[in-house]
Amino acid sequence: MPEQAKALRDRFEFVYTPRHGSWLNMAEIEINVLVGQCLDRRIDSLERMRKEVAAWQQRRNQLDAKINWQFTTRDARVKLRRLYPQIEAC
Repeated sequence: MPEQAKALRDRFEFVYTPRHGSWLNMAEIEINVLVGQCLDRRIDSLERMRKEVAAWQQRRNQLDAKINWQFTTRDARVKLRRLYPQIEAC
């Protein structure tokens, strides 16, 4: 029985995503920019909205717009200490 449990557990890879600094946070920021710059008014059709979003996206890409992400590896190591292994010097 323990062998079966271990075999089942080994089939999964657990990935811990920090609440601060995850790709999801960056996606949410970009969606908020889209809403504020492009979708902040009534748009009367789905086709019109698609065109507006495509134009907005093209402009963002031309500007090479980036998110100023300030959560550093050092910050992560402090806030998420229990998730990072400690490497001991020999």
